[in-house]
Amino acid sequence: MISVGITGLGFMGMIHYLAYGRKNGIQVKAICETDPVRLAGDWRSIKGNFGPQGKKMDLAGIAKYPTLDELLEDPTIDLVDICLPPSQHADAVVAALKAGKHVFCEKPIALKSADAQRMVRTAKQAGKMLLIGHVLPFFPEYRYAYRTVKSGKYGKVIGGSFKRMISDPLWMGHFYDPDVCGGPMIDLHIHDAHFIRLICGMPKAVQTIGRMRGEVLEIFNSQFIYDDGPMVTASCGALMQQGRPFTHAFEIYLEKATLLFDFATIGKNPTLAIPLTVMTNTGRVTQPKLGSGDPVDAFANEIGEVVKSIRTETPSGLLDGRLARDALILCHKQTQSATQGRIMKV
Repeated sequence: MISVGITGLGFMGMIHYLAYGRKNGIQVKAICETDPVRLAGDWRSIKGNFGPQGKKMDLAGIAKYPTLDELLEDPTIDLVDICLPPSQHADAVVAALKAGKHVFCEKPIALKSADAQRMVRTAKQAGKMLLIGHVLPFFPEYRYAYRTVKSGKYGKVIGGSFKRMISDPLWMGHFYDPDVCGGPMIDLHIHDAHFIRLICGMPKAVQTIGRMRGEVLEIFNSQFIYDDGPMVTASCGALMQQGRPFTHAFEIYLEKATLLFDFATIGKNPTLAIPLTVMTNTGRVTQPKLGSGDPVDAFANEIGEVVKSIRTETPSGLLDGRLARDALILCHKQTQSATQGRIMKV
């Protein structure tokens, strides 16, 4: 049994806690949180833009620590799950690795590329797993797309477009602060940057245009440039339009098929504009059955990948810290392209 200590009881900390309850071979044994009310199990103040909202929880049998240092001193903890604000990821991850713990850290890996490099380097020196919670490949539509691309069933990727838009997240006071959250680029688009990195590899350059809000991009379009490779674009941003709180979509062009998907929350209603659809060069059109639409199941599947990586002592092909570092580098290059008005080499 892998024993887990979660640090940070915000929305993602709660979602991770619920996800652990759906997997065998791993169990939450400790929680670290500075808020004494949440540490005691009253999570009613926790809110997010998908899935369940907070409620009172029975945390009997779970050790409770007000500081990360105290959690790291617990010899029974094998894995530290870090769900702190992004600005705190780097130092917390490095401390946990140096304490001899495996680490599962919510995305983004960090706010600065240098910190991401430091985290990856420390994991290698410590001989411990650094796994970053890029959950997108575990959502059914993206999981199907990833597996289809990797199988080669319909040939290579020749192009694609990705979209991820949200309404202005009014509940997040520091969303647009580059030193706390990072804005739409680092908090939101990094999901698609990571996925593009997974299925297409690292581009040679990026080109981005967009509108700034303070020091971060508020809404933008990017092109990922490859040598004789796929033509890939992505659009992302946060709009002051509370009637459309969330949208994500993709079109992935393979040599012998196109994969389509488009989902949005309209008002408070989840709306599947285009279910995952496969259109082949022979004229066949199918909509694969994907199973549960419960978003917590995606996080539970992500936890399953964490368990597999730790048990086999093998870096994850989906959650490895080096992939997350690459996604962060792409995001910074995209921002530089927009602010400097030129193509940026990666």
